[in-house]
Parts: sequence; structure tokens; C-alpha cells
Amino acid sequence: MPNELPELDRFDRAILTALAEDGRLPVTELARRIGLSKTPTQARVKRLEDSGVIAGYRAVLSPIRMGLAHVAFVEVRLSDTREAALQAFNKAVRGMPEIEECHMMAAGFDYLMKVRTSNIADYRRVLGERISTLPHVASTSTYVAMEAVKEAGI
Repeated sequence: MPNELPELDRFDRAILTALAEDGRLPVTELARRIGLSKTPTQARVKRLEDSGVIAGYRAVLSPIRMGLAHVAFVEVRLSDTREAALQAFNKAVRGMPEIEECHMMAAGFDYLMKVRTSNIADYRRVLGERISTLPHVASTSTYVAMEAVKEAGI
């Protein structure tokens, strides 16, 4: 079955852990770390890629070094939650680089966004001119982060 989840053994998990820490790790070093030879390690990595467990490789950027140190979480309530409205909202969100993450929620609001800007003034502009004008937005509530204790990729 193509949608079945692949079974992962201890070597697969070791590969995933090592590549999550350093996606540029040479196969020879990866093989040494997990205790297999190069050929079976390469085959396992290929299988993990082909099955979608490894979805891709990318550079991990430092938002702070890029001048994007201000983080706000925004609750969004929509005026319409029919499928067409949700799709319109989702499409518009995908086109906004300031929105780092956006999740549909099963809560007292419809979406939770992680928004990254350079400062509070820039955030205020993004909220007023961009987020509030997204399709079907009825209201928003903002929570400003003071410190990142744990973030994926950082």
C-alpha cells in the first residue's frame, strides 16, 4: 500500500537523528556514526527519501541575524468557515512571507499564526495592512513572544 507508514528500525532512526542535526553530513561519516557500511547506509537514506520520511534538505536560516527578531502569535477568527472561505484564506496566507507558520485550530478561534518581523512597529503595519485584510478575517488577537525557549531548526 503506497500510503502505509514505513517501519523504522534503530538504524533508520539513527540516520534521521544525524541528518536532522546536519543535513550535509557525508554518507561515509553518517555510516560511521550509525555503525553500518557506506552502501547499506546510502540505500537506507534513499529509501527514507523515496518513502517521504525525509521530505527534503534545506539551509536553516537565522531569523535574528536576518533582522527578524520580533515574533508574535496571532489568533485569527474568520467570518465564514465554509470550504471556499477556508481555501481563500489559506491561499492568501501562503503568499505572505511574514507568516512563518499558520495552523487551522480546533479551538475558540480558527487559525494560529506565527508572524516574524523586525520590530513591533513593523508588526503593527503587517497586522493592520496585511493580516487584517486577508479574506474573511473577522478578528485577531496578538501575543508577543519575549524569548524563544525552543524552536524547530534553531
